[in-house]
Amino acid sequence: MKALEVSEAAVGRRVSCDGQRGTVRYVGPVPPTEGLWLGVEWDDPERGKHDGSHEGVRYFTCRHPTGGSFVRPKKAAFGVDYVTALKRRYQVELREAIGEELRISSKTVTMVGFEDVKQKQRLENLTEVGLRRCEVSGPGPENEIRNTTPLARSLDLSGNLLSSWEVLAAIGEQLDSLQELQLSSGEVARTLLPSFRSLPRSALRSVLLTRALLHSHNRLSISSEPSRLSPAFSRLRLLSLNSCALTWTQVLHCSSMWQHLEELYLADNDVTELLRPDAVLQTLRVLDLSGNRLLQETLPEISGLPRLEKLNLSGAGLSAIRFSDASPGEKTASFPALKTLLLDDNNISEWRVVNELEKLPDLLHLSCRRNPLLQKEKNLETSRQIVIARLSRLELLDMRQVSPDERRGAELDYCKMFGSAWLKAGGHREPENDHPNAEFTSEHPRFLALIRKYGAPDEGELKEQKPFALKNQLLTVTFVCPEDPERKPVEKKLPDGWQRDRG
Repeated sequence: MKALEVSEAAVGRRVSCDGQRGTVRYVGPVPPTEGLWLGVEWDDPERGKHDGSHEGVRYFTCRHPTGGSFVRPKKAAFGVDYVTALKRRYQVELREAIGEELRISSKTVTMVGFEDVKQKQRLENLTEVGLRRCEVSGPGPENEIRNTTPLARSLDLSGNLLSSWEVLAAIGEQLDSLQELQLSSGEVARTLLPSFRSLPRSALRSVLLTRALLHSHNRLSISSEPSRLSPAFSRLRLLSLNSCALTWTQVLHCSSMWQHLEELYLADNDVTELLRPDAVLQTLRVLDLSGNRLLQETLPEISGLPRLEKLNLSGAGLSAIRFSDASPGEKTASFPALKTLLLDDNNISEWRVVNELEKLPDLLHLSCRRNPLLQKEKNLETSRQIVIARLSRLELLDMRQVSPDERRGAELDYCKMFGSAWLKAGGHREPENDHPNAEFTSEHPRFLALIRKYGAPDEGELKEQKPFALKNQLLTVTFVCPEDPERKPVEKKLPDGWQRDRG
């Protein structure tokens, strides 16, 4: 859209200006100045100067008091259509990366295999289309997308100038094989890769998607009849909407468009209060809600999703999780298929939260790094042992495999660590007399099962729980001088294991 063609139809369109993105909220004059102005609500509220009012007159409204400003149309870029962006990107890359011939010294040689690469790079053969930050704003001429990229299964439109779901549907309906759609830009932190190389391929892919650095510039207006657009997304299995300023209510409103969706990424949005997804999102296997400040009491609203296997709640401000339908030692009906749960960077400080997780019937993978709970023991490996002992089926903790030997050691140490408390609470080495009180059972719901598995620890094995301090980790050692028996022995404090360390 050129400056001379700007009209009221531009209201709602996305624009870029000096590297900033925004949405046009007003087109018209702003007295006493002459000429046409665009009233823009910026994605970054610090870019603006006001809330849509000027000299006492309101021209438009903004979510933030400094989110708006007026710009001249000639300074705003309205973007390009899909096919124009596609040709700009891929044909330029093709010319730069591949040539018919390569000149080495004074000879001209043909590079074997280049023709095969060129063939794969032809637009009509593309199965993965990446148009991140290519200023795409619309589909372009009718059926041109279908004729240009007919085989596309994966499409990245992150950081573009798309203004509505109707515009997106006009693109999607021409891609008959579209299965993956990404509307949130992300660059995987490469420093994370070495830690994940031991993971299965499927687990690695999930981690990379959820740990991406995500900053989107797509702000899609919500359709009044989303189900009408569902044919455009009929094959869609993966949808990434990170950082798109969406609420959960808006997500549920739109979800009738995605009838077969399996993976939904909603990191860093405006999701707070969760509502029950009745008759929608029932096919989800992966849900990412990380970076949203959730009301934790609304978490049970999504616990009925029947196929949900992976849930990312990292950085969600959670301090408690409770499954009130099950008593300690029992299994909950919530999250019946959940295998992987990410709880990194929350406010969890009580072991009872871990006890609640034991109620999940299929939990195999857990990540709970950087929570206050893990600082209680001061030693992260001790905290890891306690988590493993409290969760009977855990196979992966904080991206590290739990081996059978590690599990056995953790469970035995757990029995020794809390054995004295068990005896004081009414526990007994004879099974017929073993009746610890309800308080202990609630705090350590797996303890009796571990006693039955390994037997009660001997009295000499019981570990008295002391707060971590250097003085509690030292042994008193008496040194006697063999050459001078009359000399007074000397006592020194040395670390436990000092003899072993000396070899």
